[in-house]
Formats: sequence, C-alpha cells, structure tokens
Amino acid sequence: MDSGGIAAGDSGVVAAVEKGAPAWAPDSVVPEKPERGTAAVKAVIVGGGIGGLATAAAFHRQGWDIEVLERASEFAEAGAGLTIQPNGLRALDLLGIGDIRRIGRIVDPPSGIRAENGTWLIRNDVDALKHRFGQWVTVHRADLIELLLKAIPTDNLCPGAEVQRIHPDGTVAHTAGTTSGDLVIGADGLRSIARRTLWPTGPEPRYAGYTTWRFLAEDPIVAESVETWGRGARFGQVPMPGGRAYYYAMANAPAGSRLGAPDLRERFREWHDPIPALLAAVDDETVLQHDTYELPALPAFVTGRVALLGDAAHAMTPNLGQGACQALEDAATLVEKVTALGIAEGLTAYDRARRARTRMVVRRSRQAGAPAHWTNPVLTALRDAALPRLPGAVFGRSITPAYAWPN
Repeated sequence: MDSGGIAAGDSGVVAAVEKGAPAWAPDSVVPEKPERGTAAVKAVIVGGGIGGLATAAAFHRQGWDIEVLERASEFAEAGAGLTIQPNGLRALDLLGIGDIRRIGRIVDPPSGIRAENGTWLIRNDVDALKHRFGQWVTVHRADLIELLLKAIPTDNLCPGAEVQRIHPDGTVAHTAGTTSGDLVIGADGLRSIARRTLWPTGPEPRYAGYTTWRFLAEDPIVAESVETWGRGARFGQVPMPGGRAYYYAMANAPAGSRLGAPDLRERFREWHDPIPALLAAVDDETVLQHDTYELPALPAFVTGRVALLGDAAHAMTPNLGQGACQALEDAATLVEKVTALGIAEGLTAYDRARRARTRMVVRRSRQAGAPAHWTNPVLTALRDAALPRLPGAVFGRSITPAYAWPN
C-alpha cells in the first residue's frame, strides 16, 4: 500500500537535478538485439508486480529475451489506489512508460496533515511543491499493471509458475520446470523466495506495529490529498481517476489482527467530518486489510547473476508513499547500469547506487509516520501544539531527498 505521503512545506526545498537522458532512454534509438554467441541475452524476472513488469518491459525494449515468472494464476493486482510521485514519474519516463499520465489523474501534491478534530497541523504550499518538483499522478494499481503488461509479449509471461529456488548462476527452479538466464531479477515482494534462498541468514521482515485498511469510493466527498493524525491512528484520502477517491486508515494493533469494517468505523467515529460519513457508507466487502512491515537493511542486493528489486530488497512503511516509486527507480537504475556496463559491472554499480538510497528512504519513511502512532496523551498533545509552529524549511528539508532523483 502506498499513501500519497505526507510531503510538507517547500521552504528550503532544492529542485531535483535534471540530467540528460541516458543512452537507453525511450527517445534514443533502440540498439540491435544483443547477442551472446548465437543466443540472445536473457533476463528472468521473478514476480509480476509493478517493479518486475517495469523491468521486464524495459529489457524487452532493449531487445533482450525475457521471461516473467508469476506465482499467481494470472497477472493482476489486488488493491486500491497508488500515488506516483515526481521521482517515480521520472523513472517511468526513463523506462518508456510515460502513458501513466493518460490512464491516471494528475493531482496536486498532498495538502498537509490535520488533527482528528480537523485543525491543520501542517499546511503545505501546494503550488510551490508543484513548481519545484513537477507532477503527482494517482492511478489504480490494476490499471498500472495492465499498462505494463501491454509492453510485454504474452508469450514471455508465465503465470502459475511458483519459484522454489534460485541459484547465483542464474538457474531458477519452479513448478513449471527449470529456466536459466544471464540475469535474474528477484522482484517477488516482501516474502521474497529469491531473498530467502540466496540470503538465508538475512533479516526477516519486521512488523511496524500498525495495521492498514484500504478502500475506494465513488463520488468522493473530498478532492484533495490529506492525512489526519490521532492517537495511534491516522486516516488519509487521495483523489483518483474517474471521480473516485482512495482512502486508507492505519491503527496500532497486534500483528495478525483481523479487524473488519465495523472495528474501523468504531475506531474513527469521533474524528472530523467527512471521515465518519465515509466509513459509514463503505461496502464492507471492498475493504482490504494488511499489516504493515518493513525490511531491515540487507548487506547486498546482488549475488552472482541475481539482483533483488522493490520490496524484495527494501520493503518500507508507506508513510512517504515511496514503495512503488523506489521499485521503479530500481528498475530504471538496473537497466541503465547493465546496458552501459554489462551484466557483471552493471550489477555491482546497481547494488552500490540503490542500497545507499533506499536505506535512506526506508529510514525517513519510518520516522515520518512514527508521531502519528504515539499513544501517550501528553506526547500527542505536544505534537499537535508543536507541528503548526515549526518553520516550513524543516519539512522541506525532510522530503527533498526522496524526490531528488536522479541526482
């Protein structure tokens, strides 16, 4: 789940450095299909989510032979809304998937954060954020997946192939057989088989302490991205294409708690309008609930011919709305480095570039959401009194590193 993030303020914000398009970018001439002896260079992508499909589409465009292995019986994405922030849009442009603006909705940056009584804790300068960073686009996850699938030949997609083991030499064993590639990309999410088989002593995902509900609604009451903070809980709303809105709620709870829509209504019944009305009108069957996890830092994203990407490498809390954006940055960086340097040197360069950046984003995302989940009444009262008094430059500095890519 990606919320719209809680980007705040623009004072002191430094615009991202605009660079010339690399040789593999969409506007350049597509090189002839690379050859390895008499066989095309092959990439095996494990996982058919946003990051995996974006990587597959980009390598296919470069003339590579690709194979996408997906455990599910079809390539589809359950879920609700997604905000693609400016850095994610730049990655999509570099990957040649700029049509996201056509199927999505161009929206304003987040307006800020409110207290549960409706008063503003942080009020963003929306126009300044747009001027400095560029566009924000919201899209349904399923629509983005469909767009990515259109860029990949059907014959290269292998649904119903559950990966059992991956070897550093590029051999992948799965329920449909065995395949091998010159490059293997593990983009199989939080519970990645690629990570668990190649980094068996690596850290396990860590529960963040709160669960998350998500749902879409027709005819939304609100039309701006806003997040509301209470004691140990928060509620967010994001405008979506087609006159819909995406809503999410988070609340402290033990891991594995199955709390339905009635629990959700009770938890937020005294919050400011229109939150209670929205929850009263929601169809209980449409509410999705997932616990929130992050992945502690890995010692490497690469081993042998295998690279991890997206949540498999650096799952993060959704507090900055950067999960999908970081996966897209991964994809763009991997394609760039491998194309420019070859597989071995390219993987080394990818590992060096992405571990440092994603570690920073994971840390900042955790820190950004922590005050929303304080439960001590004294601390939350101090938070609500202090946030409106902080200078805008504090928030500008906090969000700039996430958006300033490539740099």
